[in-house]
Amino acid sequence: MSSLVHAGGALDGVDEVKAIYDVRVKDAKRFAFFLDVIGKAYDGLFARGVGADVVVAVRGPSIRYLSTETWSYTEEDQRHLAKAASLLEGLRKRGIKIEACSIAAGLFKVDHSSYLPGVIPVENTFVSLIGYQAQGYALVPVN
Repeated sequence: MSSLVHAGGALDGVDEVKAIYDVRVKDAKRFAFFLDVIGKAYDGLFARGVGADVVVAVRGPSIRYLSTETWSYTEEDQRHLAKAASLLEGLRKRGIKIEACSIAAGLFKVDHSSYLPGVIPVENTFVSLIGYQAQGYALVPVN
């Protein structure tokens, strides 16, 4: 499959986009899957000459997958978490910001010091979602 399959009319006349992904999935496999899709979307935009300013806001149970603590997971989940960590690093290297909700971190007992490199703790990702949308970012729900 070509990496430049037609995008329909979605990008007609578009030179730059801003998006915030609202990530709140409940299992490690889906988390890794969607990180991969987010990276492919970013790369697809880039391949078409469209600039992208992207934020991934992680909240709810997904907050647990931003941690370096993986010993409590099954072997299968550990594989998905390793893939997710690699995908997050790739997103970060592309300039994509990864924000982690401190409210969710408290609820799910995830210490900020255990976050993977480059993860940015924010007070409340609801505030991020509101603020970025007010700045013209498109909201992309991921659940």
